[in-house]
Amino acid sequence: MIPWGRTGGQRQGLRPFPLAAGDGFGSIDAMQYRGKRVTVMGLGHFGGGSAAARWLAQRGARVTVTDRADERTLAGPLAGLAGVPIEAFHLGGHRKDDFRDADLVVVNPAVRPGDPWLDAAKSAGVPLTTEIGLLLDELAGPTIGVTGSNGKSTTAAMTAQLLRHAGRRAWLGGNLGGSLLGQIENIRADDWVVLELSSFQLAHLPSHTPMPRIAVVTNCTPNHLDWHGDWRSYVAAKQRILKNPSPASRVVLGRGLDSADGWHRLAGDRRIELPRDGNVGLVGIDGNHNRENAVCAFAAAVAAGCDRAELRDALASFTGLPGRMEYLKTVAGRRLFNDTTSTTPESTIAAIEVLGGEAWLLVGGGDKGVDFGKLIDAIALSVRGVAFYGEVGPRLHARLGQRSPGFAASCHATMAEALSWCFQRSRPGESIVLSPACTSHDQFRNFVDRGEKFVELVSSLAARTLSPGKS
Repeated sequence: MIPWGRTGGQRQGLRPFPLAAGDGFGSIDAMQYRGKRVTVMGLGHFGGGSAAARWLAQRGARVTVTDRADERTLAGPLAGLAGVPIEAFHLGGHRKDDFRDADLVVVNPAVRPGDPWLDAAKSAGVPLTTEIGLLLDELAGPTIGVTGSNGKSTTAAMTAQLLRHAGRRAWLGGNLGGSLLGQIENIRADDWVVLELSSFQLAHLPSHTPMPRIAVVTNCTPNHLDWHGDWRSYVAAKQRILKNPSPASRVVLGRGLDSADGWHRLAGDRRIELPRDGNVGLVGIDGNHNRENAVCAFAAAVAAGCDRAELRDALASFTGLPGRMEYLKTVAGRRLFNDTTSTTPESTIAAIEVLGGEAWLLVGGGDKGVDFGKLIDAIALSVRGVAFYGEVGPRLHARLGQRSPGFAASCHATMAEALSWCFQRSRPGESIVLSPACTSHDQFRNFVDRGEKFVELVSSLAARTLSPGKS
């Protein structure tokens, strides 16, 4: 529930709304938003900002959408808001009044801590929330939240599949893209909602927001340190999922979590035991990392009341998610995979584990302050070759050269050049994998945009290969 007027300075003419009865997931009366001045900060391209703006406007809020990007850059998201009664669009930059004079600010998760516009809102006593915060406040039924440095998307998808296999109605959302706010009217009180939650989303959640009934943490390794500032802040953001729980909450912790960081202490007696691999049914699941994801998903489904025996073979048909070791096509005998969602060294190491010595990798992108040492070792020991590109490309290329002089590696400005180099040097029967291990923001809007561009490059490569001499 939004605590109108409770944060920071005193807000005139606002009153707090009481929490609904129950386990903290009470439905919000739409009237609480009517006439309120709400600023949606950061429209973005994943649908969360658009969904929040639409949802609030439909409930009578006076919505202002503000974004540093201009109208041309945001053409897609803006088209999705056509016909929605938005009071104002302030694009190409922010205005202080939109933050200082609002009754509520809905923050895009990409906005960094310490942002001056958010500080202006806090100084004026304006409450802050997020699209996920609005959703968690509104949901009437049970939720499962999944976070972790790696594997959270796959684990969330596996969990939803297990619940559906057991006869539950399950919804899947959160950091996977899109928003479930527009589906609120269709989500019944006995439906389960599975949410992938990023460290950004968790860091921005208000302290009053109820956490999911079942919390799943797959693992926690250094990531997004450029955004969070340091390791402690990153861990604290992830551990937000274990705080402010519902009375019936349960916790699933992955095997690799370091007890020194306080995970087990925070979970306490809410923690449930992980099943043995043999009891999960891992037929068709490649890679140790995916088997770990499956074990966590299985434990979450059991915590939700599903029968163990009923779940045992439910994951045999799991086909994965787009952009996660996604097979695209075979070109001239070479299998091409899109693993654009690998934004950490650990996730690319997992891809190497699956494909082994037959793989040629495309690695690179923006730097977010993580250590690439283990990835460099894995590349040198386990793949055929690697093409680095983007902002971190020169540094990684030099580091690999120091470790393994003469290794088949190159450095390029763009992903397209890296793909061409790998294709020219690979042989039929080998694989070429985009598994960047880095953020996409140096050259692309986001990792989805990066994946889409790679798919286009592969299609173009296939066309040229099948029809040599044609442009």
